[in-house]
Amino acid sequence: MKDHRLGLFSGMGMVIANMIGAGVFLSTGFMAQDLTPKLILLSWAIGAFLALAGARAYAEIAQIVPKSGGEYRYLSSLIHPALGYLAGWASLLLGFSAPIAIDAFAAGAFAGTLYHSVNPKLVAALIIIVVTAMHAIGLKFSVAAQNVLVSIKIVLVLGFVAAGIFGGHNTWPAWQPPNHPAGFPFGPFMQNLFYIAFAFSGWNAAVYAASEFKNPKRDVPRAMLFGCAIVGVLYMFVNWVFVANLTPEQCAVVFTYETARVTLGHLIMKSIVGNVGAACMSILAIIAFISAVSAMTFLGPRVYSAMARDGFLPRVLQGKEGKPPIGAVILQGAIAMFLVFAYQLQQILNNVGAILTLFSALTVFSLFWIRFGKNNFPRPAVAALVAALCYLLLSGVMLYFGFKSPDLNRWVGASILMALVGYFITKKCVDARNGRIPAQEEVVP
Repeated sequence: MKDHRLGLFSGMGMVIANMIGAGVFLSTGFMAQDLTPKLILLSWAIGAFLALAGARAYAEIAQIVPKSGGEYRYLSSLIHPALGYLAGWASLLLGFSAPIAIDAFAAGAFAGTLYHSVNPKLVAALIIIVVTAMHAIGLKFSVAAQNVLVSIKIVLVLGFVAAGIFGGHNTWPAWQPPNHPAGFPFGPFMQNLFYIAFAFSGWNAAVYAASEFKNPKRDVPRAMLFGCAIVGVLYMFVNWVFVANLTPEQCAVVFTYETARVTLGHLIMKSIVGNVGAACMSILAIIAFISAVSAMTFLGPRVYSAMARDGFLPRVLQGKEGKPPIGAVILQGAIAMFLVFAYQLQQILNNVGAILTLFSALTVFSLFWIRFGKNNFPRPAVAALVAALCYLLLSGVMLYFGFKSPDLNRWVGASILMALVGYFITKKCVDARNGRIPAQEEVVP
């Protein structure tokens, strides 16, 4: 019987599908108002370095804990089950369900640029239903469909880069940003890194389904590092096309993105190919969003399945060995559908980034917890610790600026408090039923 578990190629596809979205086609438009072309390209190079640093740190953790569940499993096993529980609930309510709703709605909105009578929310609902059903059918079909989607996405992005390089300008741009101050603009430079971080998010995608890999200790780290490196190179080429062909005045179109659904890619393709090119860019955006929805629909339920096995969620979400956790897949799809129709999705995402950054930073910090704590885990490599330190420094700066917002402080604080109450209530139920806490699995060094 053929083994349909994930291999290196499928793992890289998951990473690439999660990373490439609208962010790369919008971010430079905002940055061009404050930064020169040189600083924009430098920012993207730093973003690639930091994403690779995070991927290197997670790669080390994935070898120590080669199991599905992402931050839930890692924090539960390496630091404390309460932190893992918090991360798991963050994944269920925010980390996957909210971005699925956002990306599905965005795909519907771009479909509206091709056919104006389309209702974006109805299209979003249809996408969520179809993708949820696709990933509930079976692992073989789920993996094959995801591989096809990510292959199409990569081909389309490469086509965009080729059109921009061979059909556009390739001389070094001479424009200056309208808000360019004298000297190095440290403040704007650091603030604009938030756009970069958003565009690179998803580099850790493979860890959520580690148990689904044929060889998780080998392929999960490689999938993250290779996938992240490929996206980093693509992003540098895409942004060269932008800075070489657009001025800050043209880039300002991103400020009307919410209503007009026009990205920098649309401007490039329309100037090179005409209206047909702009339509092709909309098709690229739709496929990019559907691919991201598919990847997150595949990955998220693996977290909830792990929590169900540990007794922190109903057993019906656990699933069977070698098959998709159907109950968890349906639950996530239902939450995403609810968010599409019940909330202002962009407002939700303004708060999601802070919590996800917090838990990824805590996960990376676990390497130092292992290195200097009293435990039985193998000591991390020096290279992994250096990468972890780089990632923690950037995360600290981002969280420092992010938590200056009183609204964000209240929102995050309330979310953590409610999750902690839920953890201790659930923990008592688990103790009463099993006489132990199963959330912290034994990891054999």
